[in-house]
Amino acid sequence: MNYPFDMNLLWYVLVGILFTGYAILDGFDLGVGMHLLSVKEDLDRRILLNAIGPVWDGNEVWLVVGGGALFAAFPNVYATAFSGFYLPFILLLVALIFRAVAIEFRSKEESPRWRKSWDVSFCIASYIIAGLMGVALGNVVLGVPIAPDGEYAGAFFNLLNPYALICGATAITLFRMHGAIYLVMKTDGDLNALAQKWVKSGIIGFGVAYGMLSIATFVQAPWMADRLRANPWAILLPLGAFLSIANIPREMSQGRTMRAFLSSAGAMAGMLALVGAGLFPNLLPSSTGAERSLTAFNSSASLATLNLMTTITIIGLPFVLTYTIAIYTVFRGKVDPNHLHY
Repeated sequence: MNYPFDMNLLWYVLVGILFTGYAILDGFDLGVGMHLLSVKEDLDRRILLNAIGPVWDGNEVWLVVGGGALFAAFPNVYATAFSGFYLPFILLLVALIFRAVAIEFRSKEESPRWRKSWDVSFCIASYIIAGLMGVALGNVVLGVPIAPDGEYAGAFFNLLNPYALICGATAITLFRMHGAIYLVMKTDGDLNALAQKWVKSGIIGFGVAYGMLSIATFVQAPWMADRLRANPWAILLPLGAFLSIANIPREMSQGRTMRAFLSSAGAMAGMLALVGAGLFPNLLPSSTGAERSLTAFNSSASLATLNLMTTITIIGLPFVLTYTIAIYTVFRGKVDPNHLHY
């Protein structure tokens, strides 16, 4: 089937939506994990884990689908990115595995040492995953060295540049805040009061990191603003992200936690949309020459493949969204301390 729109543009947007969905949904899981060691009682830790227990594995599906979509729609980008970010991606995979094992295994034994070991693993893995995501995005914004044959031409430590590390720190603070807001919605009593304190400190930490990232972007990646100058409508993206961020403390002060959570999610979506608009049509910019950059047009799969993927998406996406909505509807509300499964 042939569709009456640009398939390369469509899949550029769809891949971005999938990774944005992962950041929003698994972001609060990671944020909860970062706060896990901040409570000492085993019951409180179990409440935190049960707050994400019914949904965390479904949230990670967005990462799998996003990676699969990138591989199928833009195979050259997938190949170059994984060759260049090989070690970080292996570390990311290990962290994802340890996080999954930790949440499933920690309550299998009553031993405090056993449970604490898995709690530490869960917390550290959450920090690593968030940090690596930010570092990877920072390198994409700056551009990576790409050889004429399309292979990554840099070294591992090239990825640990100051700008990428600022992006990593921003991702960590953003997810910590996002997770704390989610915990306010899911907890009661003293734990709820503690989560509200985490939100306040999280807002401050993210505000500082976001300010540093904004300055660093204007200095290190001034071309990101060119898209805004060329397309006046694009100013709505940073404006929307800023208003979403500014609305978080306002909603929290009024006790409207769900709105604060949605504002946090909106801030993530706005920031990632801004990155996508600033990079377009590049998916993996080259720092060794613009002609070597991998774009939505020079690195895509065949038109037949993109058409087939679009048909599959039209058929399958409603089922995925229905399942996601159903899960969050069934497990809405506060965690019941008398019915803990993790």
